[in-house]
Order: sequence, then structure tokens, then C-alpha cells
Amino acid sequence: MQIVKSLKCALFAALIASSAWAQEPSSAGAGAHPVSPTHYGLLRSRDVTPFGFLRLDMQPAHAVSGPPGTWATELDLSYQNTWALSDNVRGYLDSRGGGRHGIGPADVQAILNLPGESYLVDLEYGLLDFTFHYQLAEHWEGYGTVSGVYYTGGFLDSTIEAFHGALNIGQNGRKSVNRNEINVIYNLKSAQVVQPDLPEAGLLDPVLGLRYRLYQKPERWNLIAEGAVKVPVAGKRDFLSTGHTDVGAQITLQRFAGRHAAYGSLSAVYTKPSNIAPTHTEVVPTAILGYEFSWTERTNFNVQLYVSPSVFKHSDTDLDELLARKYLASVGLRYRRGASVFTFAVTENIQNFDNTPDISFQFSWAYSPKFMR
Repeated sequence: MQIVKSLKCALFAALIASSAWAQEPSSAGAGAHPVSPTHYGLLRSRDVTPFGFLRLDMQPAHAVSGPPGTWATELDLSYQNTWALSDNVRGYLDSRGGGRHGIGPADVQAILNLPGESYLVDLEYGLLDFTFHYQLAEHWEGYGTVSGVYYTGGFLDSTIEAFHGALNIGQNGRKSVNRNEINVIYNLKSAQVVQPDLPEAGLLDPVLGLRYRLYQKPERWNLIAEGAVKVPVAGKRDFLSTGHTDVGAQITLQRFAGRHAAYGSLSAVYTKPSNIAPTHTEVVPTAILGYEFSWTERTNFNVQLYVSPSVFKHSDTDLDELLARKYLASVGLRYRRGASVFTFAVTENIQNFDNTPDISFQFSWAYSPKFMR
């Protein structure tokens, strides 16, 4: 808990620091930044929680634009490790004793026979998003995204356990099961899912979006509004597509002050159930707050906080850990080289540990002539 509090305090301090930016001198004074700083916007991370990633996710709007006809391509790889389970499943796994064991048919039946609701989600997967952006007019930009997913038992379990051990954090039942295996078991009020046959890999639904930017070349601030639709072109596919059309809207406020930038984003998505989260049709809001610092002419630093309610309702489950909000903190570095911008970011859950990934990583490459300086 102390580590969680420290993470929260660090993030809060970084965000509050933005209140003094308006008083920072411009780049014309002594000791100023050698060139006009470049800001790229919030980290272009998406929701990688196993209970929500099949729905449409409004990725944060970027902060760069160009004249009509300007284009950009973006390749984003996100990889996450999830270990999430209910208290009664944790108690059952610990009661087996004798070190690590696989989850066999007898264990599955024992979990289903536990009193009350129960669940265990133990897996890793990678998400690859390819996006093409095109500046349609001075204020209008269109984009399209094609995505794929790869399900796996993974390789991060030992690393995460070692990290928890070094910081004297509890393993939350991890050491009771074999490493790098896939286990998905639900026994909730609204659904029962037992060790499904997950596809090794597959394409997700494509996304089409339209973005309106108030200022093409903002000096102090900008306002961006956008809408997007997720299209199930191949119909419903288990653990790849809900088979339903999702629509979403997002508004982003951007504030620039020299080498600093602050961002706030609000979005809402009208979505329908998925195999991983068999919940009801609903509107899912999301808020993101972020800070960007132009560290050098080519390198930027980002920190941001993602907050979104659970996709589950009391009609689906009474388990508090599944009904709780999702709080995800991200830190990242961007590096520009020629017409390319490379990003590395790490995302960690900081509040409710049994409804979000333990940790996720993002690697991205964006290419556009507008990045040339």
C-alpha cells in the first residue's frame, strides 16, 4: 500500500506542477530552450484490460498537425500481463500447498463449486495497431486503424514475481500455479466461462475516425473533438470481435507553455458485450490527465493517469474488485529521429489490482514528413 500511495503522490505532484507554467518565461530569455519545443500530445495508449479491450477505445488525440494533404502512419505494439482473481479462488489455490501446480479439471470443478462468485484470469497478450492519419482540410483529419491480437501464456511471470519479491510485495497467489500458462475461469451472476479455447492470434474490428482541431497551429492551447466507429466487418468471432458496432466521441483540451504541456481528455463509448466481459450494453466514459515535458530538442517525457469505470454492473456480479474503477498510470519517453518518432511507455495499475493488468508495455513508431525539423 505504501508503494501505491507513493505512485499516486508522484503523479499528483507532476500534474499539479502545471499550475505554475503560465508564469514560465518564454523561450526568448537567457537559458531558454535552444529551439521551439515540439509536443506530441498524450501517450497513444489504449485500454489493454482483458475485460474491456475488445470494445472501441478512443485513443488520446495527438498534438501535431499539418497542412491539408499531410499524412502519418503509426504502429503501436502493446503487451500486457494479467493476474486477477477473486478472494475465494486465491484461498483455494493457497490451500493446495506443495508449491506450483497446474489448473487441471479437478481444480476447475473445485473453483466452480466454491461458495459465491469466483474468477481467475491468468494470461498475457499483445495488441498491434496500425493507424493511418490524413489531414483532409485545415481543421479536419481522418484516420483508420487495423488491429490484431496474440494470446499467450507469456514470459513475464517470473520477472513480475522477482519484482514483487524485491519490493516485499505479496504475490497474490501467483506462486500456487505454473508460470506462463493461460487460465480463464469465470463463475459470475451473468455468465460462466471455463478455460475457453482462445485463438492464438487474429484480427480485431477496424476503427474509422474523424477529428476536428480548433487551431491548426496553436500557440497556447487547443481544443480537439473527434468521433469514431468500430466496424465488425467479419461478424462475431470469439475473443476477437463482439459482432456489434461501437461508436464513441472524445474531446481533448491541450495547454502549452514553453517546454511544458498539459492535457485533459474525456471520452464516451457506446459498446456491447464481449466474450471476455459478458456484460450489458452501456456507455463507458473515460478520463485521461497528462503532462508532457520537452526534455531536449529530440526527446520528450510523458506521464498520465487513466480513469474509467468497470464494464461490469451489479446485474453481472457482486464482486467489488470487478465493479471497481480502473486506475492506470503511464510514464513514457518519445524520441524523434528524422521523420520518425519512437515511443516507449510503461503502464501500471495503481489502485484496484484485480480488474486491470499488473503491467503493460507500449512500443510505437510514427512516421510523417511533418515530423521533419
